Amino acid sequence: MKTAVEKLNPTLAKIEVEVPFAEFKPYLERTYKNLGEQMSVPGFRKGKLPKTLIEQRAGFDYIVEASLNEALNDYYAQALGENDLSPLARPELDVQSQPTTDAREADVKLTIEVVVRPQIILPAYEGLEIEVEAAEVTAEDEAQALDALRERFGTLVAVDRPAADKDFVTIDITASIDGEEVDAANDLSYQIGSGTMLEGIDEALTGLSAGEDATFETKLSGGDHAGEQAVIKVKVSAVKERELPAADDEFAQLASEFDTLDELKEDIKKQVAEAKVAEQGSKARDKALEILVEKTEVPVPESVIEEQIEQHFSAPSADADHDTEEHRAEVRENTIKAFKNEIILDDIAEALEVQVDQAELINYIITMSQQYGMDPNQFAQMLDGSGQAGMLVGEVRRSKALGEVLKSAKVKDTNGKAVDLSKFLGDEA
Repeated sequence: MKTAVEKLNPTLAKIEVEVPFAEFKPYLERTYKNLGEQMSVPGFRKGKLPKTLIEQRAGFDYIVEASLNEALNDYYAQALGENDLSPLARPELDVQSQPTTDAREADVKLTIEVVVRPQIILPAYEGLEIEVEAAEVTAEDEAQALDALRERFGTLVAVDRPAADKDFVTIDITASIDGEEVDAANDLSYQIGSGTMLEGIDEALTGLSAGEDATFETKLSGGDHAGEQAVIKVKVSAVKERELPAADDEFAQLASEFDTLDELKEDIKKQVAEAKVAEQGSKARDKALEILVEKTEVPVPESVIEEQIEQHFSAPSADADHDTEEHRAEVRENTIKAFKNEIILDDIAEALEVQVDQAELINYIITMSQQYGMDPNQFAQMLDGSGQAGMLVGEVRRSKALGEVLKSAKVKDTNGKAVDLSKFLGDEA
C-alpha cells in the first residue's frame, strides 16, 4: 500500500491511498467465505459454494463494496500510522477506483480528508516567572473558619419570626401550568440563599413566617415539564435558625483531637494558611497556562470548534434562553482556549514522557465521583460504558505535565516573596 499526504492547512490533511489488488484480494476472499457460509443452496454444503454461484446471488459489485467496508478501517489506520497523523474528527473518504466486473483485478485508490492534530513548536516551559497575589492570613479568615466548624456542629432551633437569609424553612410547594397542578412536594427542608431549588424561591420565602405562603412564576428545572414557565405556590410551616455551640474547650474536644480552644485555633490558623497557598497554587497553574498559550502558536480547526459548540447547545441540559450571540461567543472563546491548552500540555507530557499509573487514575476517579455525588464504582462504570475512560487518562496526564511545569517555575507573590508550592504540588499528585 502506498500513501501520500498533502497538508491542505495546518489542521487538514489529504491522504492519497493506493492499494494493489493483491493486498485487497484477502478481503475479497473473506467476503466470499462469509457469504458462502450464510447462503443455503440445494445440492451444496454450506461453505462449499463456488464463487460463480455466490456472485450470481449477491452480485460482484456488492461483494466488492462489502470487502471495501471491511478494508477501509485498516487502510485508514495504516495511512495515519505511516504518516504520523492524529485525527480530531471523522474522515471523509472518497473511493477513486476499485475492482469492477469489467476490471476485476483493478487496484483500490482512495482519498481521505481528515482534520488532524496540529503540530506546534513548544516554547521554553521550564523556569517560567509567575506572580500571584500575596497570601495573608487575617484574623477574620481564622474567625470565619472557626464559625464554619461550629456550623457543622450546630443545631436547628425553631424561631417565631419572618424567615431571613441563611434560615432553614420547612415548606410545602406546588407547581401549576395553565391552572393545572403538575408537581407537588410536602415537608421539604430548604436553606434560604443556598440556591439549590427554583430560581426566585429565595425572594419569595424571605419575610414569610410559619403559616404564610407566597406565589411566584419561574421556569421548572427538572421533571417532565423542565424549561416550562410555571406558577409556584410555596407555604412555610416552620422557620428555623442554626444555633452554634459556644467556642470553648468543650467544643474543641467535641470537634477535634485537641483539648483546648487555643490548640484548635492554632490548627485552624495552619489550615487557613495551607488553603491560601493552595489558592496561590491554583492561580499559578492558571497563569502558567496563560503564559504557555501566549508563547505558542496553536492552529485551531474551525470545524472541531463548531462541532463542540453545537454539542454544548444541543445537550439535553442546555437552556434555550441562553443560546444568545453573547453566550455563543463566550462558549467559543472557552472552547478555543481549552483546545489550545490540551494541545500544548499533551506535547509537554510527550516531551517529558509523562506516564499515568493505575493508582493515579483511581484517585482521579474518586475525586471526580465526589464532585458529582456518585459512588466511585458507579462513576467508573458510567465512564467505561460511555467510552470516556481514555479521556480521563489524558486529563490526568495533562495535569501531571502542568505540575512538572510548576515545579520548575519561579513563583513570587506581589510583595516579591518566593512562594513555596511544594505542598500544593504534593497534594495535586
